[in-house]
Amino acid sequence: MLLVLGALVVSYAQSLRVWFDQHQQISALQQEIQDREKRVNQLDDEIARWNDDAYVRAQARQRLGWVMPGEVGYRVIGADGKPVGAPPEPAGPVDPAADKQVPTWYTKLWGSVQGAGKPAQQVAPTPTKPTPKPILTPKANR
Repeated sequence: MLLVLGALVVSYAQSLRVWFDQHQQISALQQEIQDREKRVNQLDDEIARWNDDAYVRAQARQRLGWVMPGEVGYRVIGADGKPVGAPPEPAGPVDPAADKQVPTWYTKLWGSVQGAGKPAQQVAPTPTKPTPKPILTPKANR
């Protein structure tokens, strides 16, 4: 009797472990759904703000430094030569080549298939001596 009871416990223990794992996955996915719904609501609020003309004007003033007709705009320059209170400049990649995506193997393969039937293009030699730029002189008032 104990042997049968032990076999049942072992078989149900595996099923119970799977049930707990699935329950944990369901809980994690429900939390992710709540987080994404919260983010969607935030983005909906932001869209509603951007549909308001007063908000757009305020953002243009703050971010771009625009002024309304008839107003005088000015900027206070700090000791370091940068405007005081200006929004920070967006941080972008220093190396423009770092921003490009690395082509995948199948993109390279397809590019070689496309380029196989095309003749190589001739590269024009660069002139060794640069041509001088014309000198511009102001015209006399007539």
